[in-house]
Amino acid sequence: MFLTSCLNYVQNTTIYPDGSGKMEINYWMNFSDASSVATILSLEIFNPDSIRKEFSSEFVNIINVITYSDTLDSTIHAKIELSFNHVDSLNTTNAFAQSRFRLEDGASGQKIFSQFIPPVTTGFGIDGSKYHVTYNYDIRGDIVTHNATNKNGNNLTWSYSLSEIGRGKTISVTFKPYKLKETPYWIYILAGLVLLIVIFFLIRKKKD
Repeated sequence: MFLTSCLNYVQNTTIYPDGSGKMEINYWMNFSDASSVATILSLEIFNPDSIRKEFSSEFVNIINVITYSDTLDSTIHAKIELSFNHVDSLNTTNAFAQSRFRLEDGASGQKIFSQFIPPVTTGFGIDGSKYHVTYNYDIRGDIVTHNATNKNGNNLTWSYSLSEIGRGKTISVTFKPYKLKETPYWIYILAGLVLLIVIFFLIRKKKD
C-alpha cells in the first residue's frame, strides 16, 4: 500500500576506456503521511542491508549506501555509490538482472555500449507520465553515434517518463575510447597556463 507512489530513479555512470567505471544511484518516492516514514524505510528497497545485497557481486565494489527522508518535499531517498571492474559485470547483480549491460567491439577502434531499461508497471490508476527515470553517462571517449535524449560534450542523458518506457527501451552509444596512455590535450593546455602564471610571478618578484 505504501508503494502506490511510483519511484523516481536517477543513475549517474562513468565508463572508463578499459570498461571499468563508477556509478551513483538515487531513487526516491513521495509519502503523504509522515507517520508512515518509519514503515517505508523498513521496506527492503529502503533498507541499507537489503540494498547492499541486491547490488553485491564479486566484480562490484559497493562504496556507500544511505537512506533518508526529506520532510521539506515529503520524499524518501536511497543513494548507492559503487564501482565495477567492467560494465558487463553489473549483470551479475540482482538489481540489474534485467538490464542487459553490454560493451562490445564495433568498427575499428570503436566500442558499442548498451543498457536495457525494463518496463515498469505503475498500477493503481497512477499516471506514469508524472514520474521519470534518468540515466546520465560520462563516456571517456569520442562519441560517434547515440540515441540519448540530450548530449553535452561527453555527457549523455536518457530521460523518460514511465509511460514512455512502455515495454522497455535500450539506450546505446558508439564511441572511440581514449587510449589509456593518451593524455587529453586539455591537460597540456592547463599545464602550459600554470607554467606561464608561475613564470610571470617569478619575473615580477625579481623586478621587485
